[in-house]
Amino acid sequence: MAETLRLALDAMGGDRAPEIVVRGADLALERMPDLRFDLVGDEARIAPLVAKTRRLKTTEPAIIHTTEVVPADEKPSTALRTRKQSSMRLAIDRVASGDANGVVSAGNTGALMAMSKLSLRMCPGIKRPAIASFFPTRRGETCMLDLGANLDCDAETLVQFALMGQVFARIVLGLERPTVGLLNVGSEEQKGHEFIREAATTLRDTDLPFEFVGFVEGDDIAGGTVDVVVCDGFTGNVALKTAEGTSRMIAQFLRESFRTSWLSRLGYLLARSSIDQLRKRLDPRRYNGAMFLGLNGVSVKSHGGTDAIGFANAIGVAADLVRHGFVKEVSAELETLSSGTSVDDLNTEALAT
Repeated sequence: MAETLRLALDAMGGDRAPEIVVRGADLALERMPDLRFDLVGDEARIAPLVAKTRRLKTTEPAIIHTTEVVPADEKPSTALRTRKQSSMRLAIDRVASGDANGVVSAGNTGALMAMSKLSLRMCPGIKRPAIASFFPTRRGETCMLDLGANLDCDAETLVQFALMGQVFARIVLGLERPTVGLLNVGSEEQKGHEFIREAATTLRDTDLPFEFVGFVEGDDIAGGTVDVVVCDGFTGNVALKTAEGTSRMIAQFLRESFRTSWLSRLGYLLARSSIDQLRKRLDPRRYNGAMFLGLNGVSVKSHGGTDAIGFANAIGVAADLVRHGFVKEVSAELETLSSGTSVDDLNTEALAT
């Protein structure tokens, strides 16, 4: 029997919380019945929702009561200073204290990063966490980071992201030697901001256990040109939201096209199974759940506007990372890289211990 895992859920984070959080936990139990949950938030709102569930109520989840919530538009510094009793902070603290194995939140991204960094601490040698997740591509899946944790980055930070991203790809995707590219406005060496070119020079001139292919462009993401795409959080978040919006637009166009005439409706019936496969492959909910790399604990960010299915997938990401000992594996890989690579060669303090 699988080992029972306990995850702390920020029940009040997200556009439709706590409803989608509770329903998402209930759905997650269908695939992972060994999971147990700490639901952190307003007990008066959470308890009636739990009572209506099919599976969750039978596991008797713990409800940690608090009425304080981190607003979606609140600055991370303000949330860190004033929201110590919020549902997000208390959920993270459950992991820090060892009462839970991981935390999942659909709340304020910046606040989640700041609170997770404070409570869970960073892996040695890493000063900034990065949000990493996967994009569907023509070749399968591509890991991309950062997706919004750090809007401004320098060369040193991008080098750190490349190191963490390739470890993430090797462990999660099972790749022996991932290919890594820096997202830029062109593939030529002279293009892009100076800090991107500086990071490329460092990665190109250093012997590391992955293949750095240089610069990649936006269309290379969907093409699956590389296994790991590295960029600053501003660019990554824009790319993520663009991809999600494009997939919804394609789905809408398909629906409208098949309603134009009786022949198109007939065509839909004949092609229904293939269309359903396409819809599932492009569904952003399948890829919901991004990991904060670089932390000494599992902290997963769900999309704020997701539904119960998407939140259940984010729970699945957290559970899988815990089961595979992801944090320990990342720390071990980074320690190996640190002992075998000089800081002078990297031209960065990313691996200093």
